[in-house]
Amino acid sequence: MKTRFFLPLLLLAGAPAVAADQPAPASAATEAQSPRAILQAAIDAAGGEVWLSPRTLYLAGTAVFYAPDSALPRSRATDYRMWREMNPGRTDAHQADGKVRIVARDGERLLFEVGFDGTTTWTEKGVMPKAEADAYWANNFGFGIIRQALNDGFRLERAPDTEVGGHAVQMIRIIDPHGARTLFGIDRDSHYIRYMGFATPRGFHVRTYDDFVMLDNPRWLQAREVSLYYDGVKANTVYWKEVKVNGPVDGDLFRFPGK
Repeated sequence: MKTRFFLPLLLLAGAPAVAADQPAPASAATEAQSPRAILQAAIDAAGGEVWLSPRTLYLAGTAVFYAPDSALPRSRATDYRMWREMNPGRTDAHQADGKVRIVARDGERLLFEVGFDGTTTWTEKGVMPKAEADAYWANNFGFGIIRQALNDGFRLERAPDTEVGGHAVQMIRIIDPHGARTLFGIDRDSHYIRYMGFATPRGFHVRTYDDFVMLDNPRWLQAREVSLYYDGVKANTVYWKEVKVNGPVDGDLFRFPGK
């Protein structure tokens, strides 16, 4: 019978023993990497208090829409507009919020139109049933929750950092009071918001933001190029050319024209 020899594992000479559960010492660098500090830097870069609490927002530009099974654009909107009336007390990240109307046209031809008056969702085809409307908005609403994330009832977490469009971003996760999770990617250098992602009935939804411009009055950072993806497939890119913050918006804009 052969004798088997087992060699003991040896510690390297001079290597200090470290307890696995010993916490790392806190430092200013660690605090700067906290999700709260990263979010606060993004808020400051975006415009501070005005950006946190806008009353209305109007955006106009163009858009390109894609089919999931083709490399070519499905349609182009030469006139793409959105009006928003904000809800400052929002707590649900991915449900209809405030009031909104979006109109997409190719020349004189209407591609689509959708609105929400605070209660009813409608399109150019008529009023949308509530269950269908809830799923529709769950596929789309998400960005505005970042403005509420420092309020009571919200939780912030860190996530692994990555790159978006060649820019290093710090990832944070916002968990609203209902448990819905939304990822945001904040540019490590400029602190601009370059990424948002969350799970939807349609698949995992990602938006990337680029071509930023800072308005002077009020101070407001606006991404002029926004691309939307579902499960990694591009759905559309919007190119904003006109921005108005806190301007007057007629409440009738949000009501279903057929009423």
